[in-house]
Amino acid sequence: MKKNIGQKLALYPTPATVVGTIGKEGDVNWLLVAHIGIVSHSKLLLSIHSSHHSVKAIEEQDKLSVNIIDEAFLAAADYTGTVSGAKTDKSAIFPYNLGEAGMPIIEQSPLVMECEVIDTYEIDGFKNYICTILNTYVEEDMLDEKNKPDYAKLKPVLFEMPTYKYLRTGDIIGDCVKMGKAYGATL
Repeated sequence: MKKNIGQKLALYPTPATVVGTIGKEGDVNWLLVAHIGIVSHSKLLLSIHSSHHSVKAIEEQDKLSVNIIDEAFLAAADYTGTVSGAKTDKSAIFPYNLGEAGMPIIEQSPLVMECEVIDTYEIDGFKNYICTILNTYVEEDMLDEKNKPDYAKLKPVLFEMPTYKYLRTGDIIGDCVKMGKAYGATL
């Protein structure tokens, strides 16, 4: 039997990412963001509390980077969500390069997307950015034979909100569509 636990958001876990920004003065900042989702095949949504220092840079540039986290730099990524960029210079936390769209790309991140903000809306104190993906960078050894990201190799870290825990990924448990078709054939 299921128990009603009230109006609780329960769509976790979500990918843990570090968002990279550059302010108009050229200052690089990093922010842990796990409120992220897919809007379409070329758009994503980031939801960031309005009080974060990164909001100013995003609104100045209308660009940002989304850096996938793996276990190798999880502690540093977590740190970026515990201190404010308004009070702490977080630019040296990660070695980085600038991507083709001019956004900071964490060298350790196995997959990074440079994005342009195309729409913003605010709700419940959060700025929600709908972004177009401009460029996606993937470590070559993390690509499959069809040049697509291999998430079994990438093993992105997931964030689970109710308990504030990080989860490990990487195991493949089935093939999308093939499983459904096989199931349908048994009906």
